[in-house]
Amino acid sequence: QAVVDFERLGEHAAAFQGHDVGFCCLGTTRAKAGADGFVRVDRDYVAQAAELARAGGCKHFVLQSSRGANAQSRFLYLRVKGEVENLVQAVGFDRCTILRPAVLLCKRQESRPVEWIAQQFLGAVAWVFPTANSVPVETVARAMVACVLQPGQEKVKLLENRAIHELGKA
Repeated sequence: QAVVDFERLGEHAAAFQGHDVGFCCLGTTRAKAGADGFVRVDRDYVAQAAELARAGGCKHFVLQSSRGANAQSRFLYLRVKGEVENLVQAVGFDRCTILRPAVLLCKRQESRPVEWIAQQFLGAVAWVFPTANSVPVETVARAMVACVLQPGQEKVKLLENRAIHELGKA
């Protein structure tokens, strides 16, 4: 494990050397970092990490994005997710897999009351419609690993929430 300073990520290029696969789940919230901080973390840091990984020999980059990601969206969150998807694809990996999960179901250390209520509701909905509006983070993690282990010819593969559920069961 290498600890890096994302504000000076270029100084840590050695940490990105010699890896065949790169996994990226980096992100924050607008509430926690402000609009500028959110863009810096979710787009700029991710794009720079992808560039360093590619320069270091990475062949397959796996990015966790978001359902609804769209560089043309009028919503900051979805626009930034769409922009970073485009930036990562442009880096030129042999393979790039982008996962677009719906609401992530997880236990957090920090208090987010509104998110907790939404997770309780979506967790209940998931009993009836398991792939509709949410996905446990463990399922996303298993899907990320599984997509690397599967042979693939596509240069870019997008996995929406239902496909994440299916692959995460493997």
